[in-house]
Amino acid sequence: MKRQQVIRAGERPYCCDVCDTTFTLKGNLKVHHHLHTGEHPLHCDVCGKTFRKCSLLKAHESIHTGECLYRCVVCNKTFTLKRSLKLHQRIHTGECPYCCDVCNKTFTQLQNLKVHLRVHTGERPYRCDVCNKTFTQLGRLKVHLRVHTGARPYCCDVCNKMFIQNSKLKIHLRVHTGERPYRCDVCNKTFTQLGSLKVHLRVHTGERPYRCDVCSKTFTYNHALKKHLLSCCKQHP
Repeated sequence: MKRQQVIRAGERPYCCDVCDTTFTLKGNLKVHHHLHTGEHPLHCDVCGKTFRKCSLLKAHESIHTGECLYRCVVCNKTFTLKRSLKLHQRIHTGECPYCCDVCNKTFTQLQNLKVHLRVHTGERPYRCDVCNKTFTQLGRLKVHLRVHTGARPYCCDVCNKMFIQNSKLKIHLRVHTGERPYRCDVCNKTFTQLGSLKVHLRVHTGERPYRCDVCSKTFTYNHALKKHLLSCCKQHP
């Protein structure tokens, strides 16, 4: 009863002596202290990973059991973590609470905003140890490393062709399914990739973004410029 009275009264009698954060319950203060001490007293019996809170351990354990405790009421997708569900729900609500101060682009997650800001700052913190190429995201570096290792972990079930990225496999599968989801609004021609549609649109817009530095002739396609340079360079050594 005393515990209920404290909560109802709005009192927070337990104070952290490091950062002055206050709590209604002594147990919550003890858990909070682990932030400052770095202590992780709880561990997963399966993989040994440690946690400072019981709720975090329970959420982690569902990864091993395959148990999905949280379900989206809109699309029925399930999640092991409540916070993952909350982030997912923004897809349906359209909520993008994080905004770039430079270009006003909005994001559903703070981490996505932080990564985006590197476009403006030029920061590329992840470097390949083999060729020194730099990346804005760790995931892109990991994918790039497969160029050097030769790893192609994604395999087509139809023809056994291997791919570096899952996205490349998905595009390849359209060869077998016949799916061409991108359609030109002008001539109705369809394409398997958005990039191919964008290149095709130059036929209608007249855009010729590739220019020869020797004679200033312009081209719709990069491969046409490269072919031109073979002859142009011979004529203008």
